[in-house]
Amino acid sequence: MKNIANILILFISISAFSQSPWTKEKGAFYTQISFTTISNYDTLFGSPDYNTERKVTDNTFQFYGEYGLSGKTTLLLNLPLKLIKTNELVSTAAVPTITTKGSETSLGNIEIGLKHNFYKKNWVLSGQFSMEANTGSFDTNTGIRTGYNAWSFTPLFLAGRSFGKTYLQTFIGATVRTNGYSSNIKIGGEYGRKLNKYIWLIGYVNIFKSLKNGDIILPNSNLKTGLYINDQEFSGFGLKVIGTFTENFGITGGFGGAFFAHNLPKSPALTIGLYHKF
Repeated sequence: MKNIANILILFISISAFSQSPWTKEKGAFYTQISFTTISNYDTLFGSPDYNTERKVTDNTFQFYGEYGLSGKTTLLLNLPLKLIKTNELVSTAAVPTITTKGSETSLGNIEIGLKHNFYKKNWVLSGQFSMEANTGSFDTNTGIRTGYNAWSFTPLFLAGRSFGKTYLQTFIGATVRTNGYSSNIKIGGEYGRKLNKYIWLIGYVNIFKSLKNGDIILPNSNLKTGLYINDQEFSGFGLKVIGTFTENFGITGGFGGAFFAHNLPKSPALTIGLYHKF
């Protein structure tokens, strides 16, 4: 419980794939562009917490889209562009250093998926399957990695219900990664309420738990930055806000806190986005 007040970037901020059971109408588009920044972090969650070798700034521009292939099936796409920089050394003690100062701008793990609705009465029940491509990059000298060095496959079961000005949704599933990375199970849910004509307030709880079944050996320079290393996991909560300017255009933002986390930055993350429906 000691970490309950610490704010960290959650996987959902980096891989903002939809976990809603509702599908788009045929031919309908939903698009979102967002920016997430974790500025100059030097500590990672662990048992105990531990330091990176250099201060790291991790920025992400992300495009997320949904397209209704039919009234029951939606195509999903997530395109992250990573802008990561390693800065000054955390410690000036006279010990050999492994990493160098530098920066990288490269794609993260591109993700594509399908969501299919198979029940829609009071409750909406859907299934989703997504795949992350091994499209990230790695620089040995700086230790900067922009995505998992693996292909990832994520099946999810999604359920939700609308109550007029409120809604409830939940998901359960798993991610299986290749190349020796551990798999993880994931479960979570959120509750949203429309406060007025323009504002939605949403609370959520997520658990991503590593099965610790991987045997990948990552370069020491990568371990010194903590970027997309093995066995990253967390149990967290948070709030999101959606502001609607028009029926089809608005802004999103939010923050999250951790009950528990491992191998993730112990640092505030700021995320803001714009969405448009077509």
